[in-house]
Amino acid sequence: MLASEGLGGVLLNAQHNFAWLTGGRSNGIDLSRENGAASLFVRADGKRYILANNIEMPRMLAEEVSAHHFEPVEFSWQDEKSSADFVINIANSIAMMSSAVATDISMHPQTRAIEGRIASCRYELTEAERTRYAILGKDAGTAVSTAITKLIPGETEIEIAAKLRRELASHSIASVVTLVAADGRISDFRHPVPTANPWEKLLLLVTCAKRDGLIASLSRIICIGEIPAELRRKTEAAAYVNAKLCEATQPDKQRSELYQVAAQAHEEKGFTPQINNHHQGGATGYRTRDWVAHPSSGETVQMHQAFAWNPSITGTKVEETGIVTGNGLEIITATEGFPQIETVLEGRAYYSPGILSI
Repeated sequence: MLASEGLGGVLLNAQHNFAWLTGGRSNGIDLSRENGAASLFVRADGKRYILANNIEMPRMLAEEVSAHHFEPVEFSWQDEKSSADFVINIANSIAMMSSAVATDISMHPQTRAIEGRIASCRYELTEAERTRYAILGKDAGTAVSTAITKLIPGETEIEIAAKLRRELASHSIASVVTLVAADGRISDFRHPVPTANPWEKLLLLVTCAKRDGLIASLSRIICIGEIPAELRRKTEAAAYVNAKLCEATQPDKQRSELYQVAAQAHEEKGFTPQINNHHQGGATGYRTRDWVAHPSSGETVQMHQAFAWNPSITGTKVEETGIVTGNGLEIITATEGFPQIETVLEGRAYYSPGILSI
């Protein structure tokens, strides 16, 4: 990528890119920001550096990265704060042949940010990443399932969210997105941030579960007593859309084609307008979504890329995360013992999360 862009190197400061290039380590301190507390510099000849001030470098080398893999370049915190382009200037000084240097996120008006080009380097997961991801998906599904067993009707969405986060944390997983909707709020909002609303009959749980930089997304619906027929019908329709998307998620498939698959599936089930109410999901990995299925994009599916599809119809939703393999999209977040909806397409069965009746 650096060669094709004519660059002498790239400076990576975003927390998701640091995690990617270090095999799941972190430069994060202030998690409200995309920027991390240390940067990686990859030179055009492949040589790698870690750039950090004297506050952060000792811990970076002791707990996050090895000096064997990333040559340390340390500076005082006073120098770092002396100008906005101090770190960029250091990167420029070690770049090959004084060629231009780019960054992943905007750090200086004179330096080009190329996050889109860097993202394309992340898409095809290595074997080690796929192994980490599969374990994360299983653990996240288990944590959500365990949390469900501890929920009590009458608890507020905020209390339920706390239990969900706590259970995920017991597996060293952080829930970077936690949505909880009880009863009417499931229909009212596509992104129900937890409130003091108490749970009476229906409950939607959503998490984007992050560990070692990778993120697995899943949604689950719980119903006290008999499942309403209309809810079941809508959820089966959403599962059909999900199955069609899973079937179509193959290498070289265009992002716009995937959108059309979802639109057609909604139409086949009699829910044509619903695709306008929320995106259907898309590529994932070190970000909750690297891109979503959209009618006007030529981005394509890569082998061993991760996807999280989340088709929703007002009042319901299905969501799982999977990895593209030679045998199709392999789901990694399926929860053992949780109801599943089977959809058969061209002789192959696809499974989506159903509704748990308790």
